Amino acid sequence: MLVATLYGPVYRRLTVLGVLRKATDEVRLAEQQAFHRIEDTMQCEDLHYYTPTNQIFTACEDSVLPRFKWFPPLGNLEGPVDSTGSIHVIDPRTMKSTRLAFENFAGPLVTHGIEVLDDPDSPDAVYIFVVNHLPNMVYYHAGPHSQEIPKARSQVELFHHILGTKTARHVRSIRHPLIVTPNDIIAESPLSFYVTNDHFYRDGFKRHIEDLFPAAKWSNIVHVQLDSLESEQAETGVDAKVALTGLQNNNGLGHGQSKGELLISSAISGIMYRGRTNPETRNISIVDEVHFDSSIDNPSYYTDPYRTSSEDASGYVLAGLLRCIDLAKTHANPNGKDGVMVWYTRPKAAKEEGGVVEWETRLIFEDDGTNIRSSSTALLVPIEPKPQEKKKAWLFVTGFVSESVIAVEVLL
Repeated sequence: MLVATLYGPVYRRLTVLGVLRKATDEVRLAEQQAFHRIEDTMQCEDLHYYTPTNQIFTACEDSVLPRFKWFPPLGNLEGPVDSTGSIHVIDPRTMKSTRLAFENFAGPLVTHGIEVLDDPDSPDAVYIFVVNHLPNMVYYHAGPHSQEIPKARSQVELFHHILGTKTARHVRSIRHPLIVTPNDIIAESPLSFYVTNDHFYRDGFKRHIEDLFPAAKWSNIVHVQLDSLESEQAETGVDAKVALTGLQNNNGLGHGQSKGELLISSAISGIMYRGRTNPETRNISIVDEVHFDSSIDNPSYYTDPYRTSSEDASGYVLAGLLRCIDLAKTHANPNGKDGVMVWYTRPKAAKEEGGVVEWETRLIFEDDGTNIRSSSTALLVPIEPKPQEKKKAWLFVTGFVSESVIAVEVLL
């Protein structure tokens, strides 16, 4: 009886970690369809599709090697570094990336999750939030007895971009003691946003415990409220409170099917949670969850613009690792190989109103790490359907240590 009780959770854990999995014999490039590698898009951890202009926003590194020495989310803490990443705009029609030149910002910028938000005061502009994993110079100046001082001093950078231009103006930096291990961001307004702390511990043995044991649900999501956008000090006018606890390794955030739906990924658990925010309390409540057979990262929702009452290809898209277990030995290796998996899921028609939601999930992309190393975000961009043909979309995939964003054509 005990063996039967333990078998399910243990097998599930081994499956998510990829312990018993290897790449399929023939590397699947999305049904062997068209394949594009987007130039000048190194290690872009997050992607955001901006529907009004049919563009993809992302934040990338400008060289490959520094991340393998300094990237706190992977436990790479050989600092300090002074590299400055960049914000890019990808055009799905040309498969070209354009860099945005910074105004009023000199770096450093160690990029991670991003968010793109309409400017409520200007229809032709957006705000761009970017997680920045700065080294904590207090630690490096404190000498060899500074173990109690954190090595990283991560914060959030806020930029303003006028659509159609090639610049991004730095508005302000945002830092608060509750923003400890920031990963991803969802913004409600230029002054209000949610940010995940993917671990409670920044490094060391206890951080490994967080990854290994499902009961170690110590990470959280924090809501941040700003008094003003006009501040030269990162900690000035910043109010924050914990909005959600009780999830293991909550990681990526995404916009859901409706305005009030918030998507949260528990990366190491392979679970996507659908939640809702409460404007009065600023808390998040969990509605339901969807399980996947791999680790997962930043979730996205695809709205089918060609949907009909009888055919709707809208659904959730999540990227993960083929063998998450290998990350322990590849995370600091520039020559490592991390395979990827991308899932596409949508709810089946409910058998009865108010019943439990059943999900139809399938793997739409897999790679052994040859064409792309690691995947942290995947999103779909629609392709206009042709008569008598199945619906297709461009699948864009990127990873935290990938050398470029890739795009492949997939059937929906």
